[in-house]
Amino acid sequence: MSLPPIPHTNPRAAYLAHREELDAAWHRVMDSGRYILGPEVAEFEREFGDYLGVPWVIGTANGTDALHLALRCMGIGAGEKVFAPSHTAVATLAAIELARGVPVFVDIDPATYTLDPNRLEEAVRRERSRGGQRARAVVVVHLYGQPADMRSLLDVAHRHDLAVIEDCAQSHGAELLNRKTGAWGDIAAFSFYPTKNLGSFGDGGAVVTGNEALAHRCRMLREYGWNCDRVSVEAGINSRLDELHAAIVRVKLRHLDEENQARRAIAALYDRHLKGSSVHPPAVREGALHVYHQYVIRSPRRDDLRAALQGQGIGTLVHYTPPAHQHPAFRQYYDPTHPLPETDRAAAEVVSLPLYPWLTTEAARRVADAVTGWDR
Repeated sequence: MSLPPIPHTNPRAAYLAHREELDAAWHRVMDSGRYILGPEVAEFEREFGDYLGVPWVIGTANGTDALHLALRCMGIGAGEKVFAPSHTAVATLAAIELARGVPVFVDIDPATYTLDPNRLEEAVRRERSRGGQRARAVVVVHLYGQPADMRSLLDVAHRHDLAVIEDCAQSHGAELLNRKTGAWGDIAAFSFYPTKNLGSFGDGGAVVTGNEALAHRCRMLREYGWNCDRVSVEAGINSRLDELHAAIVRVKLRHLDEENQARRAIAALYDRHLKGSSVHPPAVREGALHVYHQYVIRSPRRDDLRAALQGQGIGTLVHYTPPAHQHPAFRQYYDPTHPLPETDRAAAEVVSLPLYPWLTTEAARRVADAVTGWDR
């Protein structure tokens, strides 16, 4: 008798786990007659801000728009340079382009896959020596649920007068030194795509900031640049979190911490079982609370491992290959005289194992056994 498949992720399980609450939220919105920027959005913005410890939250249509709006709020415009990793979802780079900025790629720390502060320092000095358009900002991606080294990155940014924009699309609830991601930089962006730790059942996002003036501008920009009289005082876009998705993420926010703890328990099981094998489990930064949006291991025989797991009905994904600087759309920004060796190595070796809060212990052990069995 064949064993049931184990998918890499399972968004439907999120619905089944909270069906009664989610169905009630659905009916509440449908019965209200308010579907855009109503009380559900207002309450979610308040609740999420309280959760993060950040006073202003602005709901958006998706995470890419949230990052685009965050960049615009920080004054990024045509031709202005923005430091960013290449080892990230291409949405990070797409948002910079939407703001008409120019990405400058920075290499990653190989242990945590987040921006290397030393490489950022080098990139800033290199760009300053070249002259031309001044670099204005850095986008810090908290990748896979791991907080970046914010203290060191902020030190570099402040010394060089760079705005710090956090990309928190994968780090809902993650903390560094007891401060949540999204509460460190000038402004931050979140995504509520269905597979995120805090996900809706469609697209959604939010901008968060501790700066009231930035929050006010973001509210204008997300809705045509309107002021309170619906007069467009600057060119904006249409990017509004709708009432239904706000109601859904309000329900799921109540369960986020317990579900993140379930992710950590599965990650700990993987860590124990994979210890001593040839694959490299994820590291956790000192002082960090990792939320394991992805459980990422690495092996120089990554493709063989994926094929072996697929043969046993175990789903995996690769986050990310090719890296952004090798995509045709972004290749123009890559300077081959300053390569990204750790990014390229990670792209060739990383693989994400199944991990979601409703993955059973039995299934997780089966995944771990399959990996260690292949390793023999």
